[in-house]
Amino acid sequence: MALWTVHGNGRRLADDAVVGTGERLSWPVTVGFGLQHLAAMFGATTLVPLLTGLPVSTTLLLSGVGTLLFLFVTRNRVPSYLGASLAFVVPLNAAQQGGAGPAALLGGILVVGLVVVAVGIAVKALGVRLLESAMPPVVAGAVVMMIGLSLAPQSISAFHRQPVAAAITLGTVVLVTALGRGMFFRMSVLAGVLAGWGYAVLTERVAPERLEALHGAPWFGTPELIVPHVQLSVVPFLLPLTIVLVAEHVGHVKAVAALTGRNLDSSVGDALIGGGLATTLAGSAGGAATVTYSENIGVMAATRVYSTAACMVAAAGAVLLSFSPKFTALINTVPVGVLGGATLVLFGMLALIGMRIWTEAGVDLSDPVNLSVLGTALVASVGGLTLSLGDVRVTGVVWGSVGIVLVHPVLRRIADALGRSRGGERQAP
Repeated sequence: MALWTVHGNGRRLADDAVVGTGERLSWPVTVGFGLQHLAAMFGATTLVPLLTGLPVSTTLLLSGVGTLLFLFVTRNRVPSYLGASLAFVVPLNAAQQGGAGPAALLGGILVVGLVVVAVGIAVKALGVRLLESAMPPVVAGAVVMMIGLSLAPQSISAFHRQPVAAAITLGTVVLVTALGRGMFFRMSVLAGVLAGWGYAVLTERVAPERLEALHGAPWFGTPELIVPHVQLSVVPFLLPLTIVLVAEHVGHVKAVAALTGRNLDSSVGDALIGGGLATTLAGSAGGAATVTYSENIGVMAATRVYSTAACMVAAAGAVLLSFSPKFTALINTVPVGVLGGATLVLFGMLALIGMRIWTEAGVDLSDPVNLSVLGTALVASVGGLTLSLGDVRVTGVVWGSVGIVLVHPVLRRIADALGRSRGGERQAP
C-alpha cells in the first residue's frame, strides 16, 4: 500500500484546495514544497549548534533522521520537521560555564529525550482523558500562541539587521500568499526567500565570512559523532526543558489539528514518543535537542499543503546537506534579514492558530483564571523573563510553559471548587 495518494493530477491545485497529510503532489512539485520546509528550518537549526559549541553538520544530520523517525512513529499522520530547539541555548551555555564539556551536555539532552518518551508512553497508555486533563483547549491554544509570540524578538532582531532584504522577503511572501493563484501562491515562502536572497547577492549584502566559508568548504565531509556522558551535575540545568518539549509537541499536534480540521488527540502519545526519541538520538550522537518547528507550521498554514511527503523530502535534504559542507555553506549564505522577514509572517500565523483553537473551543477570556494565568505566562515568554535558581537559569519559555501547563489546571480546580470561576470553555449551544 502506498504511503501517499496523489492529490488530483499531482501538478495543479485549485486556489481553495487543501493537500492532506496522506496525500502528495507529483514528486518534482513535492520537492519544491520540501525545499520551503528546508529553508524555513535551516537558520535556527544551524544557529543552535553554533551558539552551544555542538557540531553543525551533526545537528543537521540528526534533525533530518529525527524527523524521519518522528514521521515513522506517528505513522505518517502528523506533518512536522524537527529542528534544533532554541530553548536549550541558555541552559546549555549555563552548564558550559559550570565546566560541562560537549559529552556532558549531550548526556543531559539524552536524559531529557528519555523523559519525554516516558511522558508519551504514559499518554498513550492512559488515553485521551489524560491529555484532556493536562492540555484542554484553553491550555493548548495558549501554548501554541506562546510558541509563536516567544520567537517574535528573534524575527524582529534579524529584521533590523538587514531591513531592506527583510522587507523584500516579507513583502514577497505576503503578496504571493494574498494575490497568487494556483500553485504559485503555495510557494510563497520559497519565493520570498529567493527574492531576498537574490537582492542580497546582487547588492553584495551577503556576509563576507560566509562567502569565504563557502569558497573553502569541501564538497564532501563526514559529520562528527560524539559519545555522550551523563553527569548528574548537568541534568538539573536541562531537565526543566522537558516541560517545554512536551508542551511544544502537544501544541504542534493541536495546531495541525486546527489547521486540517482533524482530531489528532490519538496521535499525541505517538508524537511525544517520536519527538522524545529524536531528542534522545540527537543527544546520543552529538546533535542539539530537537523539537517540532513553528516555522514549518507557518509554511503549512501559508501553503495549505500538509503532506508528510514534503516533510520527508526536507528531512532527506537535511541528511544529504550534512554530508556536504559546500552545500551547507551555500544555504548558510542566506542573510539573517531574509530569515527575519520570512519568519515574521510564519510566527504570526502560528500565534493566530492558537487564537483559532481558543475561538473554536469557546474559551472564555473574561474568566479570571484565564486572564491572570494565561496573560502572565504569555508576557513572561514573549518578554524573555529569565530568572536564576541557584546555578540554573530558567528562561521565559520555561516559565510560560510551567504557568500554562501546571499552574492553570490547579487554579482552575480551586476556583471551580470555590464556585468563583465561570469555566475555561463555554458550552456550545
